Amino acid sequence: MHLVFVSSLLPVENPASGFDIANRVILDCLRGEGARVSLLGYQTPGTTLAPADGLQLLGEQEVTNARASRRDKLRWLATALSAGTTVSSAKMLTCGRRRIEQALAALAPFDGLILNSVQLAGAYLPVFSDHDCIFVAHNVEEASATENARSASNPLERLLFTREARLIGKLERQLCLVSRFVWTLSDEDRKPLRVADDNKSATLPLVTRVSPPNPHERHRVPQYDLGMIGTWSWRPNRIGLDWFLNAVAPHLPRSFSIAIAGEVPDLPALPHPGIRLLGRVADARAFLQDCAVVPLASTAGTGVQLKTIETFEMGLPAVATPGALRGVGTVPENCIVVGEAEPFAAALEQAVAKVRGGGVSRLDGRPFHAAQLSGMREALGRGLVRLGRQDPVETP
Repeated sequence: MHLVFVSSLLPVENPASGFDIANRVILDCLRGEGARVSLLGYQTPGTTLAPADGLQLLGEQEVTNARASRRDKLRWLATALSAGTTVSSAKMLTCGRRRIEQALAALAPFDGLILNSVQLAGAYLPVFSDHDCIFVAHNVEEASATENARSASNPLERLLFTREARLIGKLERQLCLVSRFVWTLSDEDRKPLRVADDNKSATLPLVTRVSPPNPHERHRVPQYDLGMIGTWSWRPNRIGLDWFLNAVAPHLPRSFSIAIAGEVPDLPALPHPGIRLLGRVADARAFLQDCAVVPLASTAGTGVQLKTIETFEMGLPAVATPGALRGVGTVPENCIVVGEAEPFAAALEQAVAKVRGGGVSRLDGRPFHAAQLSGMREALGRGLVRLGRQDPVETP
């Protein structure tokens, strides 16, 4: 079976962001199940693409708003307004429809397209909808844009996010309608996407990599009481970080050391003396190993929180909001689930005391990883059947 993986940003050799991690593991699982997978899309500057069976590269493009220049942002907005599309899809229009058609022709024959997220797929929907396809809905983008509008700091920003929500919601519905099958990353996303029928969609329980985690990682001595890492320029992540800083941190002991990894734009005054901003770290897993307890403080957004998955794969103790557990089948024993700020802080204090006191707090993450991977393979198989595969993927 030959598939074409169509994505605004193609899978990379060394993924760092949640989007990149999800892309890479989906690609690896598809290839691991015997499918030939070619890539079609853009590449982030300075990255090396993951191995694949064919490639049509549309060019390099920095599509992350936090790293884009002011000139690029204005150009994307002008293109979106003139084309009547979303800003996220406007970024994809630089190559032109003719280039997309040529790329698909160069990769033919193929059995189907994997339309990875809405940005590139939505920009050229009339072209892609001529082929059998599966849509991968990483999030309910309409809901995320609506949340962004609600939390916007000025009327113009609110207006633009409201526009984005309306248009991207329309694209999402069209992609779900034209696709033979839809893969979501969270079961909660199937209903708002109107694909809750098991014959139309399945949830991919993600892992951060196909290979199982190393159980010996859990013996490392932590340097920080608490540690958080994320792409904080992504607004749903930032809403969760701000909730932790403003509502949770003031209730924590003043002696706590709290490390925050990742670039944090426009940070207000820090509410706790133990907070340390580390910026981008070279090794996310090594950083998490340096933390006694991981706060998983997601309060907005849809889809799956990859840092939750990574934390559980590593067997690290955590305190999580209910929203941080989207896409998780079984919550590990060393994770406490709390939804309100003061109890969240109290649970963190309790968990840190247990770790510092030598209590058993870290687990072997391999059973969690195996369960997620088995579920993912089963869901992939159900989708591939819809593209004409004779037998579903078998799980061990």
